[in-house]
Amino acid sequence: MSIVKNFDAKTLESKWYKFWIENKYFQSSPNNKEPYTIVIPPPNVTGILHMGHMLNNTIQDILVRKARLQGFNACWVPGTDHASIATEAKVVEKLKQDGIDKNDLTREEFLGHAWDWTNKHGGLILEQLKKLGCSCDWDRTKFTLDKEMSESVIKVFVDLFEKDLIYKGFRMVNWDPQAKTTLSNEEVIYEEEQSKIFYIKYKISDSHEYISVATTRPETLL
Repeated sequence: MSIVKNFDAKTLESKWYKFWIENKYFQSSPNNKEPYTIVIPPPNVTGILHMGHMLNNTIQDILVRKARLQGFNACWVPGTDHASIATEAKVVEKLKQDGIDKNDLTREEFLGHAWDWTNKHGGLILEQLKKLGCSCDWDRTKFTLDKEMSESVIKVFVDLFEKDLIYKGFRMVNWDPQAKTTLSNEEVIYEEEQSKIFYIKYKISDSHEYISVATTRPETLL
């Protein structure tokens, strides 16, 4: 028998991953074994995996494979996140290329385009995870806008609101003037600029003294 000189990753990795899938080695169902479950932090459906995903998913894979060897009923649940703001930007860009203005569409029409885009591109990340050899239970794949997932999220938020555990308050926000929505700090592109520093004097009651506060954003202090 001849042995090839170089390791052929394309052939061998595909061969063995197919073997694992066909033999359902990653599937899991409730039994009398102690459960060990990891729910994948879902990568955005809009993009592709980056080095952070590679590290994160490698660690999860090591943990879940170790748990299987230790006799746990191990289950790694895969899925993708709708990443609504980023997805909308992608869909709007695609519509613009097709000569369609988002503002000319009804909500239902735009959602139709969004689902078309998601269905077309959403599987890419899952296929990349398979290429990494991730031992997920693929029959349990979830998308954050799946009907049952979405209903569960709404139920939890309503429940928390009714218990006064979450509320809508006034906050300084990062505003996207194009999408007309607020953004998290993670979505903001920071730029350094020369600005002015302002000193605001707050009078101490029953005194002639002041406390002086310096800021580059006086609108946050008034």
